[in-house]
Parts: sequence; structure tokens; C-alpha cells
Amino acid sequence: MKLIIGLGNPDAHFRGTRHNIGRDIVEAFRTRAALPAFRFESKWKAHVTEGKVEKEKATLVLPDTYMNRSGAAVGPLARFWKIKPTDIILVHDDADIPLGRAKLSFGKRSAGHKGVESVIRALKTTKFWRFRIGIAGKRNIPAERIVLKKYTPEETRTLKKVARRTLDAIETAITETPERAMNTYNAA
Repeated sequence: MKLIIGLGNPDAHFRGTRHNIGRDIVEAFRTRAALPAFRFESKWKAHVTEGKVEKEKATLVLPDTYMNRSGAAVGPLARFWKIKPTDIILVHDDADIPLGRAKLSFGKRSAGHKGVESVIRALKTTKFWRFRIGIAGKRNIPAERIVLKKYTPEETRTLKKVARRTLDAIETAITETPERAMNTYNAA
């Protein structure tokens, strides 16, 4: 089983912001994979759905904590389902990657991303997978100033292409292996 986690902030006014791209993509993947609607699980502080993607079991998670406390949801879920960190895949924004680009990485440190730092602390390891979706604009703007900005219409078109590639790669990571997904995803 794979645990797919979309990092972001739960409140409605954060929808469509750069910081919520991970959450938005995991929501879109639930629809694409025709999994049941997310249900809130207070014991895990998260919205959860589970089912099969082709023949493989997957659990999708949207932490109901704010970004900086994502580990408060991820840690208990991983322990409850006895999921190895290597079967955990985070999907999140990355201000160090230009908009329109994305990377799948394994075992990397947080590079200052507070949500990822929280998950690392909760799991006590960096040995998990991360879809890092670029949110940086053309100008060099500090991450604190860019993460809560909405996308321009042109940026939205660019983002749709990255989202489609990411949905394909998430499916490959679940039905085949994350390594196979990485080979094609990082090459684009």
C-alpha cells in the first residue's frame, strides 16, 4: 500500500494558492482514480480516502492541520497502517523550482519547507518520496511572499500541464514503482 499525502492548508481561502498545490493535485488524483470521497478522521487530523488504483491499494490523505504541522497527521497515519516511510509519497510546493517544472525525489532534506520538516520530524527519517511542484515565478521572490499568492491566468495554463504530468506519475508510482515514475517525470 502507498500513502499519498497532499500538503497544504485546510481553509477555503487557501484554495488555489501556490502553497496548496500538493493538496489540489491529490484531490484531483482522487477524482481521476474514482476513489470514494474524502472523509474526515479526527483521530488522524486528516481527510482520508482509500481504494485500489488498478490492482494496488492506495490511501490518499489531506492533512487538516496547517502546512507547518503536517507531521501531526502523517506520523499517526503511518504508524496506524504500519506503512514504511519508503511507501509514503508527499506532494507539495517547492519555491526553489521554477513554475512549470517539477521533480520526484527520495531521501532529501526539507530545504526549509516547513511542512516537509514537520513530516521528517514525525517519521524520524527523510527516506520517503516527494513530488516537488515548482511555484517560483520569473523573479527571485522570497518563499514567504510567494506561497500564498494565487496564479495568474498564464501561470494557471502552465500549472495544468505540470498537474497532468504529476497525476500520471502518481499513478505510475502506485501501480509500478516510484523509481519508474521518477525516470519519466524528472526527464520532462
